[in-house]
Amino acid sequence: MTWTIDPTHTEISFAVRHMGLSTVRGRFERFEGVVATDEANRPQQVRVSIETGSITTGVADRDQHLRSGDFFDAESNPTITFESSSLDDLGGGRYRVHGTLDMHGVAKPVALEAEIAEPINDPFGQRRVAATVGGRINRKEWGLTWNTLLETGSLLVSEDVRLQIDVQATAA
Repeated sequence: MTWTIDPTHTEISFAVRHMGLSTVRGRFERFEGVVATDEANRPQQVRVSIETGSITTGVADRDQHLRSGDFFDAESNPTITFESSSLDDLGGGRYRVHGTLDMHGVAKPVALEAEIAEPINDPFGQRRVAATVGGRINRKEWGLTWNTLLETGSLLVSEDVRLQIDVQATAA
């Protein structure tokens, strides 16, 4: 079965340590994707495309800086894509999803952890499924290297980025 990501019930977000003190969170507002599953609802293929210019952290100046050449360079790199290559069944509706994350002109392999709920029929007769997906990446591996070293020895922006995706999808 093919499932289409429902953008009104999905959040693609990230969290990064700031100054070694606190965590800054953000999300992407525009994206699309599909998930293919087998008859037993086991995922077989995942494809997601995210508009880099849709990044938001709730602070306009920071968002503009993230869209600039110091980070995503959204004008030259308008999308981030993920395409799965294989999935490991970890049991209990949990999977390790291996694939390629193409961001900032760099395509690299990543592995994300996913937990998938059983499909349901919503009150409007639409078949839906949901999943929670998470992982970590080092942003420098994708050429996102801007930073400042603070007098305390901490980086202004951590290189470690935590990804969190809460997704709902509808049957195509």
